Amino acid sequence: MEKARSWYKMGKIIFVLGGARSGKSTYAVEFAKGIQKSVAFVATCLALDEEMKKRIELHIKKRPAGWETFEEPKDVSALLERKGSQFDLIIIDCLTLLISNLISDGLMDEDIEDKINKMIKVLKLNKCESIIVSNEVGLGIVPDNELARRFRDLAGKLNQMIGAQADEVVFMVSGIPLKLKGGECE
Repeated sequence: MEKARSWYKMGKIIFVLGGARSGKSTYAVEFAKGIQKSVAFVATCLALDEEMKKRIELHIKKRPAGWETFEEPKDVSALLERKGSQFDLIIIDCLTLLISNLISDGLMDEDIEDKINKMIKVLKLNKCESIIVSNEVGLGIVPDNELARRFRDLAGKLNQMIGAQADEVVFMVSGIPLKLKGGECE
């Protein structure tokens, strides 16, 4: 995948978003496999039940053995400050689970926005490149409860913020990458 290596530049952010089961994580992992550099995978998912534990195990099996995985469900920027300069590429999967974890911790929207802004600033300052994976939650119906509407609205706002700051944005539909911003899709 020589083409994948051509995108490499310091502080570059690729934002990959799409609906549930759209191929976001697979795209990010396959793209990163072509980099042939040191890769870190930041997993934001909490294994709260047996089904989720099985999903996590399947995701881990799809990653190359040489990648380092960090499970960080809440303070990604602190992890990036400590470890980010040790890698050429960092995948953060996924933003919406991070938002959900922070809402569950009782953080206000402004505090969550601050945490995500800090994460973006750290990524831009690090020598590493990054891929941020997120769910597009604004294409469905309006949720019937306040908490779900709050999550959808906040995720949409933060997706817009990251999309504006990202060097490339890829929207996944049925496993097909659609380039919204930046270079060509593979």
